[in-house]
Amino acid sequence: MLFIIEAMDKKGALDLRLKTREKHLQYLDSLGENLILAGPFLDENEKPNGSMIIIRADNILEAKSIADKDPYKQAGLFATSSIRAWLWAINNEKGIK
Repeated sequence: MLFIIEAMDKKGALDLRLKTREKHLQYLDSLGENLILAGPFLDENEKPNGSMIIIRADNILEAKSIADKDPYKQAGLFATSSIRAWLWAINNEKGIK
């Protein structure tokens, strides 16, 4: 089953995001094939201010465990976060750059 982890950073937390970024990327890499895609949301100045991660997990409890182990979450970067089950219905990646 697929899940979307959506999180928005606390205001003024860009330095914390940048300090934690390498550990966050290593963690995502450690998920292997369970990581479907990931990337930051951008503010009006094209600076990262949140995250969207799509993962494969057996259930919502496993998805929550994966989200809770993210170094960004552990560092207290996020003001809000949510996890929702998601069905990948269409894949038209030809138009994505």
